[in-house]
Amino acid sequence: MSARRGTEGGTVSRHVLLLNASYEPLTTVPLRRAILLVLREKAEVVHCDAAGAVLHSATTALSVPSVIRLRRYIRVPYRRRVPLTRVALMRRDGHHCAYCGKRAETIDHVIPRSRGGAHVWENVVASCKTCNHRKADRLLDELGWELNVTPTVPRGLHWRLINGEQHGDPLWAPYMARTAA
Repeated sequence: MSARRGTEGGTVSRHVLLLNASYEPLTTVPLRRAILLVLREKAEVVHCDAAGAVLHSATTALSVPSVIRLRRYIRVPYRRRVPLTRVALMRRDGHHCAYCGKRAETIDHVIPRSRGGAHVWENVVASCKTCNHRKADRLLDELGWELNVTPTVPRGLHWRLINGEQHGDPLWAPYMARTAA
């Protein structure tokens, strides 16, 4: 399938908001995955792309979805911890270094792994390259440093929607508001 926008030509490379059958946001999926879910009748289109983009194949034309909804309800285990990923960690810390407050480019273990520190939310912070290099495998007490923030486990449904802010679409707003509560 090739993608074409209403009057402009061009490819569409984006994410689509995936809702549960109850209209609760689950996650974002790449456009290709969303199209497959719709074509296999596992999901239905709730909102089409605001720009009017259309995907064409030899026999079919399909409007590019912005929001899709699963036809069957999927039970989601809510008590599960949010997975620790670089993207989620940077989002939690606002892309700021936990030591100096500058723009963070790396992650750092407060208690270094070489000294028995675990790779868990409570021990990992965003860090700039300079602070990460200066700290190396030492403890904060040895350097006389303090953390600007206390590392904690993020809570709430919206942490499943990591791509929601990066690939956000105005049509997602009514569904994203449900996750903030």
